[in-house]
Amino acid sequence: MTSKIGSTVLGYPRIGPRRELKRALESYWAGRIGQDQLRETAAELRARTWRELHDAGLGSVPSNTFSYYDQVLDTAVTFGAIPERYRALGLDPLDTYFAMARGVESTPPLEMTKWFDTNYHYLVPEIGPETTFSLADRTPVERFREAERMGITTRPVLVGPLTFLLLSKKTAEAPDSFTPLDRLDDLVRSYAELLSELHHAGVEWVQLDEPAFAADRQSAELEKLRGAYERLGKLSARPKLFVPTYFGDPGESLEVLTSTPIEAVGVDLVAGATTTNVLSGLTGLRNKTLVAGLVDGRNIWRTDLDHALATGATLLGLAGEVAVGTSCSLLHVPYDVEFEQNIDPQVKSWLAFAKQKVEEVVLLDRALHEGREAVREQLDNARAAIEDRRNASRLRDEKVRARTGQLRPEHARRGDRAKRRADQRQALGLPPLPLTTIGSFPQTSDVRKARAQFNNGRIDRPTYESRMVDEIRRVIELQEELGLDVLVHGEPERNDMVQYFSEHMEGFVSTENGWVQSYGSRCVRPPILFGEVSRPDPITVGWAKEAQGMTDKPVKGMLTGPVTILAWSFVRDDQPLAETAEQVALAIRDEVVDLESAGIRVVQVDEPALRELLPLRSELHGQYLEWAVRSFRLATSGVSDSTQIHTHLCYSEFGEVINAIVDLDADVTSLEAARSRMEVLDDLNSVGFANEVGPGVYDIHSPRVPEVGEIEKSLRAALEAVPADRLWVNPDCGLKTRGYEEVRTALANMRTAAVRVRDSLN
Repeated sequence: MTSKIGSTVLGYPRIGPRRELKRALESYWAGRIGQDQLRETAAELRARTWRELHDAGLGSVPSNTFSYYDQVLDTAVTFGAIPERYRALGLDPLDTYFAMARGVESTPPLEMTKWFDTNYHYLVPEIGPETTFSLADRTPVERFREAERMGITTRPVLVGPLTFLLLSKKTAEAPDSFTPLDRLDDLVRSYAELLSELHHAGVEWVQLDEPAFAADRQSAELEKLRGAYERLGKLSARPKLFVPTYFGDPGESLEVLTSTPIEAVGVDLVAGATTTNVLSGLTGLRNKTLVAGLVDGRNIWRTDLDHALATGATLLGLAGEVAVGTSCSLLHVPYDVEFEQNIDPQVKSWLAFAKQKVEEVVLLDRALHEGREAVREQLDNARAAIEDRRNASRLRDEKVRARTGQLRPEHARRGDRAKRRADQRQALGLPPLPLTTIGSFPQTSDVRKARAQFNNGRIDRPTYESRMVDEIRRVIELQEELGLDVLVHGEPERNDMVQYFSEHMEGFVSTENGWVQSYGSRCVRPPILFGEVSRPDPITVGWAKEAQGMTDKPVKGMLTGPVTILAWSFVRDDQPLAETAEQVALAIRDEVVDLESAGIRVVQVDEPALRELLPLRSELHGQYLEWAVRSFRLATSGVSDSTQIHTHLCYSEFGEVINAIVDLDADVTSLEAARSRMEVLDDLNSVGFANEVGPGVYDIHSPRVPEVGEIEKSLRAALEAVPADRLWVNPDCGLKTRGYEEVRTALANMRTAAVRVRDSLN
């Protein structure tokens, strides 16, 4: 064992290089395998990760970063914060855990939202005065011992106590004045108990993540941070404590942490590049370890090692030890770029996935402490790749730049709101409380098989398109049978709402195996936006026309908005995001205009990631929201007043962007609202939102089918906040991940509930 942390990473992907955990989870939930097989797969993945990180030469290897679903949920279970409604189900511990994550027929799941400004989702703990904290689960100890049996000493990782409580919500029974942070002392007592057990198990270092302190924090919260780590630091029998913040500049919290008895702090020097300016003034750092996050844990570009080394060199002497690490967990990037066999070779040479980032960490740490000559060849090779990307002519398209240079304010404005509403009502003729869905319908095995066969050249384009048209017809007929008012074509041709568009635009490349966990078993393959963006040809128009020709009811054109395309891609880092957003917005604008010309009267441009990219520091909000809103309006302002523009937002805390949602000026905005019990409607009303709105009346991320009465209750709650002439009825999100049987039943229940409410209005 070593007394130093040394070079390290804050976490690692856990879904499996070939999505092994995803398949095992879904097989378990479907009843095809038992718990023993699921646990065996999980153990194999953990062992593989520990071995790879150890063999790569890291100074220390993290453990307890694996999760069956989500690390925040894991923390809640570890400390016994399980709401009584889940305990009452009488399930074994693993199935109780999955009930909290996914719900069961009788009990909805916990609320889910975004992990800071990433596309990862976490389950929101519920904490109240009645919550009993205890060391209820000893998985962190078990994982350490599991790795120890392999001959690998690890550093257990947990969400820190303050971040856990700051990300929690209060229980429904809690008084108005209560906040989860009121329970900090009780929770710290349980953390202390765990630290004692880890110490007696032989653990030398423990990592307690506190990313919540890269966001704005009140002085009272900073004092609670100080008090918690003073208390934990003064424990007589504990491992050494390593407390990283990440996703931005930790601000005053860094001085607070370095004044406590903890042994190490970690800083994100990618997202929080200005942090280096304050480190020299922290006298409390001089007897601690500083883990410098010099390698980007969130994007896939190779590190500029010369620049990183220059930054690292300025830190030497400021702390008792300086170790190189990642800016955050590598959970947010794919496993290994060498899995990519068909990607553009030049672009591939610019990339570093998780495995390559580990190699960069080890290389930087050696160069920093042993000197550049020790790794001269590797540094030269890395420098050549950086220079090749910097000088690549394909990164600049003068036609695209000329078009963005001609933009004027009027290009991002539509007509008068009242006139638009009148024109749209006349054109569409919809009933009160119109029913629709968000866009996608179930992706059946036949659909996925046909798409794979086409991509592999086993069927020709006419055969593939014929099969997709058959699926579209099925979706249209089902919606007409169910009595929906505004239909969708179901998106059978789309693998992913961002990847599909990226594959039809210039400036992107797609991966084959670049999977990243979004939540639970849900994985995405973010495209790589490396150059100038444009749309050579129409993307969705043919499918939309095909669907509209099958029905007299309006069919929505379904598009992904520019902010979400950026948020759910790995984006070039060599120009401001605002410039890239303009290019994407113009490409989407071309598609919106072409859909209108093809006779599509309703176009939905989804922006579920609007809140996701919001900077963690409020001083940066205005600048981001200005260009984010402008890019949406630029994408949607090329059509007539009678064309109805929808947007969709989901699984975020909307309060901080509520004014921006108003400023989007979409004619209809659908929002996730079921898990949060329609809370967002009060937020909208508080800022004078006057357009039409569709708060989700049931949660599609849970396999449970809502009863009619449950949906009716949600609708009536919505009507207390929104007049009937502005209210739409829809699920929380798209139906891609659900099966047809449950979709049919859920939508039928939604229709019945809506009819009951309509009748009561009449």
